[in-house]
Amino acid sequence: MKTALWLMGSLLLTGCLSKAKEEKPMTAFYDIEVERINGEKTTLSEYKGKTLLIVNTASKCGFTGQYDGLQKLYEKYRDRGLVVLGFPSNDFLKQEPGTNGEIEQFCRLNYGVTFPMFAKISVKGGEQHPLYRYLTSEESNPEFGGKISWNFNKFLISKDGRILNRFGSRTEPEDESLIKAVEEAL
Repeated sequence: MKTALWLMGSLLLTGCLSKAKEEKPMTAFYDIEVERINGEKTTLSEYKGKTLLIVNTASKCGFTGQYDGLQKLYEKYRDRGLVVLGFPSNDFLKQEPGTNGEIEQFCRLNYGVTFPMFAKISVKGGEQHPLYRYLTSEESNPEFGGKISWNFNKFLISKDGRILNRFGSRTEPEDESLIKAVEEAL
């Protein structure tokens, strides 16, 4: 027992034993790496100069019908520079249990989704994706930071990568306040 305690103390002093999860430094928005739903890796720099609506999605949620409104919003404003980005997450009551392939097929067949969809990620907790760490951090997002409350939270991002607004799950894509914010951002 004394030997084990001595060894742990030595490891701590030499820096060989560290926290299970070290905090990663904040990254500039466009440097954040993401994985498309088909497995292809990219960064958000691909969307420089575009207005973005980033949404954490789920296929078995009471708000899943918002896929329809998101697709309509994308179709209406994409020629003016809006891109909707969908990030499936299984963080809330396991409402996104499918594989990336199943999610992609579900979205395409049931809602005609053509906006970019990405690989399933975690939007909260210890496995939180760097994108959502950035979006929810009080440091990088002092005005709209804070935990993700449920599926279909929406972040509006300016053409230069600034977080302009945040909308909760209950705010439908057709909501006047969301449309007004999108139009102002374009």
